[in-house]
Amino acid sequence: MSELNPTGAHTAITARLGEFPLRAEFSLEPLVRYWETDLADDDCLLGSAARVILDRVKQVPELRARTITLETVRAHQDLVDALMVAVFAPSFQEQSYAAAMLPFRLQTFFATEAFGRLLAGPEGYLTGRIDADASLLAQVRIIHAYSLIIERVYGLEAGIDFPWISIVKDPETGLERHFKLLLEPRFLDVDVVGEAPVLTEETRRRLRALVLDPPALMKVLPPEKFVIRGFSVVQAIEVTEQEVLSSIERDLIEKESIVSTERFRALQDKMRALLRRPEVDLGLAAVEGERVLVLHFGSRFEHACIFADSTHQKMSDFKGSVFERTAMERKPIFIEDLEAYPNRSRVEEGMLASGYRSAVVAPLIYQDQIIGSLKLVSPRAGSLSLEFMPHLLQILPLFAMAVKRSMDELSNRIQAVIKEKCTAIHPVVEWRFRKAVLNSLEGETGEMEPIVFRDVHPFYALADIRGSSTNRAWSIQVDLLHQLGLAQNILEAAHRVRPMAILDQLRHKVERQAAAVEVSLRSGDEAGLIAFLRTEVESLFTYLESYGPEVQERIEAYRAAIDPQLGAVGTKRRAFEQSVAMLNEAISSYLDAEERVAQETCPHYFERQRTDGVDYSMYAGSSLLESGDFAPLHLKNLRLWQVMVACGIAVAAERIKPRLPDPLEITSLILVQHTPLAISFRFDEKRFDVDGAYNARYEILKKRIDKAVVKGSTERVTQPGKIAIVYSQASEAAEYRDYINYLQAQGYLLDEVETLDLEDLQGVSGLRALRVTVNFASNRPEPTVPRIEAAARADLSAAR
Repeated sequence: MSELNPTGAHTAITARLGEFPLRAEFSLEPLVRYWETDLADDDCLLGSAARVILDRVKQVPELRARTITLETVRAHQDLVDALMVAVFAPSFQEQSYAAAMLPFRLQTFFATEAFGRLLAGPEGYLTGRIDADASLLAQVRIIHAYSLIIERVYGLEAGIDFPWISIVKDPETGLERHFKLLLEPRFLDVDVVGEAPVLTEETRRRLRALVLDPPALMKVLPPEKFVIRGFSVVQAIEVTEQEVLSSIERDLIEKESIVSTERFRALQDKMRALLRRPEVDLGLAAVEGERVLVLHFGSRFEHACIFADSTHQKMSDFKGSVFERTAMERKPIFIEDLEAYPNRSRVEEGMLASGYRSAVVAPLIYQDQIIGSLKLVSPRAGSLSLEFMPHLLQILPLFAMAVKRSMDELSNRIQAVIKEKCTAIHPVVEWRFRKAVLNSLEGETGEMEPIVFRDVHPFYALADIRGSSTNRAWSIQVDLLHQLGLAQNILEAAHRVRPMAILDQLRHKVERQAAAVEVSLRSGDEAGLIAFLRTEVESLFTYLESYGPEVQERIEAYRAAIDPQLGAVGTKRRAFEQSVAMLNEAISSYLDAEERVAQETCPHYFERQRTDGVDYSMYAGSSLLESGDFAPLHLKNLRLWQVMVACGIAVAAERIKPRLPDPLEITSLILVQHTPLAISFRFDEKRFDVDGAYNARYEILKKRIDKAVVKGSTERVTQPGKIAIVYSQASEAAEYRDYINYLQAQGYLLDEVETLDLEDLQGVSGLRALRVTVNFASNRPEPTVPRIEAAARADLSAAR
């Protein structure tokens, strides 16, 4: 962000803007010419006044010089002010934000009172800051200059517009205000030095692209061939409300939005700017069961974490208060004067005692559940009133999501503490931890020794739901379009009954929202659209129901489609989430049952994760077992078991598919690594991790392997109905081909085996894969461990 706040001299940005390749000369000639050609010929009183002013200009020929200085303007300020009447209406001098600037410089020589007070500093330089760095502004200045040259000299439209947003601090309130700066080049002339460069037809066609590439454009149109004379007019339009609302929305999307003290302070400042109330304090509270956690309030910023400084209160403490009332009515409540508020509870008395006179309290609702509250208070009576309701309704869903996210974080922390203090170590390795504790008790330092298991064999497999992220986004998009369509039907029916322009305008607005959603759905759009429908459409339902049965029926259809948990249409997303849950449950149940039996055959370390699909990691080896009883047969058995379980998972998913509300498919992948590695327990994270830089390659593979594609194509190695076995050594492929041959003979897999080379992943190269298709037509039951054990023994005997 570039500063535009010089103190009597050019700032860094102004210096950078000095690197301008074209001659730009300050002149009033275009303005004087306007008076002569457009005003002086008029026979009315304005024409007479123009001739009087022009007579005065003739007496000061230096004002008509091709190039003038600021000193000349200041010496004849009264006459310049009179000329500027044609540009700036005197009646709007106090309210409008406009100025005349030196060409392609950030310095004004004439400004309205409002502009000079807020946007111009010493010597007329623009103040504030702009959301762009100096180099970009310098480039944009060149683009604007060449756009003017192309239009004036060659009669072509460049179509380049770059409005600036300048952020200034109001000297009266201390709050930030945002202004969009629009430049008007009417009083700029372009003179050609010598002959104008000739543009070929090809150059004319490419001119729009060339304008955005100043170095290339300067080769076609050398800057020394042109001189720009005159001055620019800048108009500043206040956009504080839109910019601050957008900024608050962006902030609340961020993970640390209300957790970080600094971020919360910034949020409070933006709320003050939005409401134009510098004295307002913001407070947030969250509901957890029967407790209320006051997360942040006002200027008390002591800790970096909201939970470190939060105060805990009981729900009963708020009985009879405005907080209970807002929760019951599920809408914001404004109290313009706390002293006049009837039947004050201890809560309102406490606010008064703290020096506050007006307040607004609003419930934070997430998926139809009240999860907290937002409070704004002011020491001035009448400072907070119903006029702020539209702003509040716009941002409440975003604050609700931010509080929900922070409460989830708190819940995760609580779970982490529970795991730290209470969760049992995996039974297979519990003996090693017991031994380490005993050693620490006997030792001098009392510290636990490192827990490392060497030469263990890793296993990793993944059953992933294909395209889950895309499907989830698509389901939300479909639901939103459905809801917008229902809203549009209501407004169309209402307009037919009573043709009011505002109803058609609102229908058009809904139609535009639907068109935007149909093209793309960005993060944060859903909350904004739901808030829009609630405030601008659903709020009209009570009134529109009086329009007759047709409108009533459409309103009832809208209400019937709303999911009470989501507060929006949720048919498709519910179907998707239910399908994901059903698939995950089927896969997890099957995997857990098979893994329990495998533990009986060969004890091993096992971890399972469940997201959009299920993945698991296993480690097996003699160092994991107190008895050390682990033979090569056990290792081969687990490898064969892993392939057979992948077949079983595919069959289980296929069998449940007809019952899924949304047709989803899974893909299966097995990562092979024959080289044993070491794992160590990380006490700081309470988990096992691979030990050593070389072994870290395996962990990198686990994170990236599901994105692998077949070499020379964009095809994912994982495909529905198939099992991809990824390896890097020929010996690994040979062993797994034996397992595949056996399972083909048993009817679990089809005959075709694909051998694939894979594209390199970041930091990993030389991967290959075997890909086989599961035989869903087989009447064989799903594989189980006892059969795997028997099959492994028979297969190994035959191999010997």
